[in-house]
Amino acid sequence: MASKFAEFIESKKIDPRRIVAVSRRMERLRPEDRVLKQKKRKGAAAEGEEKPAKPRSGRPVTPVLLDRINAGKPVSGAAKTRVLRAVNAVLEQKKEQPVELKQLF
Repeated sequence: MASKFAEFIESKKIDPRRIVAVSRRMERLRPEDRVLKQKKRKGAAAEGEEKPAKPRSGRPVTPVLLDRINAGKPVSGAAKTRVLRAVNAVLEQKKEQPVELKQLF
């Protein structure tokens, strides 16, 4: 029996390799993310400043993660969110509507 995620990507004709590639591009740490993480480590928060933006995770979706999802094995919430962001980016490229987490898992 195929998982809900496997059925979804098959119905939308999305190649899993494309999800991995898009996620790698989206989640990659950039210099500004490293600066944010460094400020947080040093504890340099001035009074009256608004909270800094969240840095990217630096942990993209992997083929192993997609295999676990297709097999119906448990996956963490953060991993599900990363997969959702990657799938929505692919759907946006295909000029389709973004989906919600409940539609994938």
